[in-house]
Amino acid sequence: QVQLVESGGGLVQPGGSLRLSCAASGPIFSIDVMGWYRQAPGNQRELVAAIISGTSTNYLDPVKGRFTISKDDAKKTVYLQMNSLKPEDTAVYYCKVDALLRPGGSRYAYWGQGTQVTVSS
Repeated sequence: QVQLVESGGGLVQPGGSLRLSCAASGPIFSIDVMGWYRQAPGNQRELVAAIISGTSTNYLDPVKGRFTISKDDAKKTVYLQMNSLKPEDTAVYYCKVDALLRPGGSRYAYWGQGTQVTVSS
């Protein structure tokens, strides 16, 4: 019954900004990793950014310096601030959370529904 709800996508001109949000709900005991993936038509889904337990982050090379991933542990929410957007950033963006439902339990991956980001003039 874990659910991830995404928001913040839309249409923006090149150079513009968007902020994506992904809120997790349900019987989550702990979260190990929160990340954002994207998939453009004809392409494989790729990891855009991830934040590991604590504060460690990792970014796809093309978005380094432009995107910032952050989280609010109390709200179980992860964000992706996207600045200086380019047409090649156009894709469906998916949130993924790796979580435990109980102490010592197995870790499972949960996915958001996806939100469309379109960068076009």
